[in-house]
Amino acid sequence: MCSVLGVSTSGYYLYVKRLDREETEREKQNRILDERIKFHYYDNHGTYGSPRIYQKLIAEGLIVSEKKVANHMRELGLYANPQINYVQTTDSDHEMTVFPNELQRNFQPDSPDEVWATDLTYIHTGEGFIYFNPILDLYGRRLISYAINDRMDKSLPLKALNKALAIREPKPGWIHHSDRGSQYCSNKYIETLKEAKATISMSRKATPYDNACVESFFASMKKEYLCRFIFKTKAEAIAAVEFYVEFYNRKRTHSTLGYATPIAYEMAYNSASQQDASLEKSTLV
Repeated sequence: MCSVLGVSTSGYYLYVKRLDREETEREKQNRILDERIKFHYYDNHGTYGSPRIYQKLIAEGLIVSEKKVANHMRELGLYANPQINYVQTTDSDHEMTVFPNELQRNFQPDSPDEVWATDLTYIHTGEGFIYFNPILDLYGRRLISYAINDRMDKSLPLKALNKALAIREPKPGWIHHSDRGSQYCSNKYIETLKEAKATISMSRKATPYDNACVESFFASMKKEYLCRFIFKTKAEAIAAVEFYVEFYNRKRTHSTLGYATPIAYEMAYNSASQQDASLEKSTLV
């Protein structure tokens, strides 16, 4: 049996011997640690590496180092998905008016609805491409709205923008940041932003780092989830994107947010603001 399974005879008898004795405290702790690591890894669809799983374990009250978590994950064969590259979809070769970069890579606003960022990417399917345009609130990295279609025309970003404006009410002067793509420079899109009293900001030409937050979201979505599938139909790809958006907003933790989720981080801000308002009101009374 040992020969067939490719294990040593001594190793087999050592295994049997261990079964006949009680589990040591260290072995018990390692077993529990492995169980919790595997739970958080699979509960988050294999998207978490050791830093995020370490934060989850600490929150549960387990005393462990990040290095130990990384070592155990390696022994268990659990790895976060590797990063993949994707094709840029920006068409900045046009004669429409472009706007300066007002954001200047200030990706950490003080409150929600101060800065929205957007961009466009594609997902390949057996029936052709679909195009995805999200709008992120940079305060909590929450995806406010999005639009998906199999045509990359001017109506796609406009649909996402109108949905976001219907959901939220940013105060005059809020910043809308995008690249210089023709979709974002179209007359209708610019008119909609001006009607919403937005400060229009655009990345410099061929400088994706000016819109790093949205680029990071695209990379996470593709490397953590979409790269696992070969989509036969556009409907399959759309369903996968919709699933990831819900996961991203409600469950995926962010190191830049102190390992909170976008919705939890935003709710904490709203709760603190309400408490401050109540305190101010009681003080005035």
